[in-house]
Amino acid sequence: MNELHDKVAVITGAGSGFGRELALLCAAEGMRLVLADIDMAGLDATQALLPAGTQVLTQRCDVSSPESVEDLATQTWARFGAAHLLFNNAGVAVAGPTWTTTRADWQWVLGVNLMGVVHGVQSFVPRMLEQDEPCHVVNTASVAGLLSVPASSVYCVSKHGVVTLSECLHHELRTANAKIGVSVLCPAFVSTGIADAARHRPAELADANPLAAPFEARVRKAVQSGKLTAVDIARATMAAVKADRFYILTHSNIRPAIEARMRDILDGRQPTNPMP
Repeated sequence: MNELHDKVAVITGAGSGFGRELALLCAAEGMRLVLADIDMAGLDATQALLPAGTQVLTQRCDVSSPESVEDLATQTWARFGAAHLLFNNAGVAVAGPTWTTTRADWQWVLGVNLMGVVHGVQSFVPRMLEQDEPCHVVNTASVAGLLSVPASSVYCVSKHGVVTLSECLHHELRTANAKIGVSVLCPAFVSTGIADAARHRPAELADANPLAAPFEARVRKAVQSGKLTAVDIARATMAAVKADRFYILTHSNIRPAIEARMRDILDGRQPTNPMP
């Protein structure tokens, strides 16, 4: 997609991080925006940063709920009559040893990170197909969707799922000769709001890994020390959309670890620890 002016962009997780920066870049392209998040204060802050005159619909949306995402799609078509660029971007994270993860950890993270993408695809792609015009779907995964990181099994499983879902969707749409491109975004550590995602964790899913604290502190430190910013990632993502590029690997220094994992699989070796 090269011509974005007056097209409609739908962004989940738009209240902070990548979502906020993507909203600003889409607005700069003259796009009309649908911004969704569970954090309405964050959405208000994002909207306040948009250029004057930007046409925008903001809506509270819990992507783990299929009904909430379906309502987002319904409201999108009611307001703008179309959607051309879908960012399934909302995400949360937990950490800690696999043997002490809780069912609530799995339900919360998979519900948002993986099923949120599933719900976005199921609610928006059929409508996009009916439009029969160029569209694009960007699913936010992570390098954790290409690697297996110790003390991050819940998060890694969710993001591996997003990567393979995106690959399957790409093949299916190509086979159907659809005018819908697909990209999967796989950044490494970037300072975004995901490190504080637990503040929105549902009370009924509050049973967290009892050994999470030291691992979460390590992740928080790594996130804060990331050399690339959310702005950098958003710019790389928009460039990939315009170039119809599927894999968006924003951190070149992670490529050797990805290659080592592939060699481990093909050569029948023991897995290499990507975080020695």
